[in-house]
Amino acid sequence: MENTKLRRRVLATATATVAVGALALAGLTGVASAGPPGTTAPAVSADSLSPGLLAALERDLGLDADAARTRTAGEYRAAAIAAGLEKSLGTSFAGARVSGDKADLTVSTTDASEAALITKAGARAEVVGHSLDRLEAVKDALDKAALSKAPKNVPVWYVDVAANRVVVNAASTSAGEAFVKAAGVGDQLVTVARSTEQPRALADIRGGDAYYMGGGGRCSVGFSVTRGGTQNGFVTAGHCGRVGTTTNGVNQQAQGSFQGSTFPGRDYAWVATNANWVPKPLVNGYGRGDVTVTGSTPSVVGASVCRSGSTTGWHCGTIQQLNTSVTYPEGTISGVTRTSVCAEPGDSGGAYISGSQAQGVTSGGSGNCSSGGTTYFQPLLPALQAYGLTLVTSGGTPPTTPPPTDQPGGTWAAGTTYAVGATVTYGGATYRCLQGHTAQAGWTPADVPALWQRI
Repeated sequence: MENTKLRRRVLATATATVAVGALALAGLTGVASAGPPGTTAPAVSADSLSPGLLAALERDLGLDADAARTRTAGEYRAAAIAAGLEKSLGTSFAGARVSGDKADLTVSTTDASEAALITKAGARAEVVGHSLDRLEAVKDALDKAALSKAPKNVPVWYVDVAANRVVVNAASTSAGEAFVKAAGVGDQLVTVARSTEQPRALADIRGGDAYYMGGGGRCSVGFSVTRGGTQNGFVTAGHCGRVGTTTNGVNQQAQGSFQGSTFPGRDYAWVATNANWVPKPLVNGYGRGDVTVTGSTPSVVGASVCRSGSTTGWHCGTIQQLNTSVTYPEGTISGVTRTSVCAEPGDSGGAYISGSQAQGVTSGGSGNCSSGGTTYFQPLLPALQAYGLTLVTSGGTPPTTPPPTDQPGGTWAAGTTYAVGATVTYGGATYRCLQGHTAQAGWTPADVPALWQRI
């Protein structure tokens, strides 16, 4: 179950930091603590959300400044609690989601005896019939069937944690049912829904801002990264270029070349830049001031998310489903996140962010930013892991929950921002930080070898 294992790794490897060259987004430059489980997350400080992000949240989600700050802080807290509960519940975990302007967290489980544990952690418990592992096993079978033969008139399928089902969106009921039957998964856990979506990759217009591929076309920079401590670059969408494709930057000067690219299957790539391009922990605020990115903690279903791209600038919406599969004309992409954010060609590769936490890079979608649409982003952490990259961040501190009360003694503490090379003690051992990040409850040095090396 590749996607299930990947999800576990992502939750266990929430590395921090980001920066964007030519485009990206706008986020928090600092936020207040979210408080202990069960308390109301306080509003973010008055100056912590960029004017550009506040304006986009007001336009797209109908939130005023105070509501935007409160919701963002609550979503940080919810993400940390959900990650800890997934680890604690194990195979009975059935997903998490937030709702409302205060980001109220609901965590589902197949074991009614664990409801008290969920409630104590600060979430609403929901007892359902199917675990997330079981639903993702069904989705994995659909993914494998699509790899051997891309389904016709079936653009999207995903695990819907709210419905506790796998949903297959198809142009017709018969097309969806034929795909399910061909995958051999049965229909007990699957709902086929009619859909008019026609998703496509978003790199088919030329000119404008961002970066330009040597063979023609324009895409958007995702996040600044480094590799091996010396090579600078950025992550973007895999469909924007192949290994060896050269790039020019927003100023039309030579920039770099694609060093790794995966598409279809996944949709991520990274570009190594020349010495004239310096990575910064910033994203383009499109005339409203650049924004500092402080981490990359994944958000949960229902959380607000904003996207910055070189065609349409800033737009916001919510995360609808994680670990989605979508079929473009070029093939099927798995493991992307489905959102209600709009995008248009040329926005591909651009940054998705929740508050100040980097989420991923724009992949593709349907619709546009005049009539609205659905867009998918490739989560960031798998791309970093695939190519051995380190995100560039400012080291700011997002809201966190306190460390577990039963943690062993030592200097490591959740809520602390650690730079590469920092050392801590935990459980009687000493660890060295491998990637800059803000520590989260449950992601201890002993449990996250991608972030910490025992010495």
